[in-house]
Amino acid sequence: MPPVNVKEGKEDFQLELVAPGRNKNDFNIKIDNNQLTISSKIEKREDEANEKWTRKEYSYASFSRSFSLPEYVDGSNISAQYTDGVLKVSIPKKEQAKEKPSREITVS
Repeated sequence: MPPVNVKEGKEDFQLELVAPGRNKNDFNIKIDNNQLTISSKIEKREDEANEKWTRKEYSYASFSRSFSLPEYVDGSNISAQYTDGVLKVSIPKKEQAKEKPSREITVS
């Protein structure tokens, strides 16, 4: 199971999933009822199955991770990019949930 970091910013959530050795087309990202699911299915290559390994400490296994999202995220504007073995998913907040600057109210 690949490790994940989730950071909340003022305007969005940033999710980072470490999955080296893949390409962007290996990922499937879905949102359904505020449930974000990230999955990747890797088929074993035929030549790899026939190889005789003297040592094999890692493999590219399939996985699926799901995350419950709060009601105040904008699921229609989620974006993702895969760079240097890290899948970065940006989950924006709805406008009313974004942090507003403080202001002073004058009493009349």
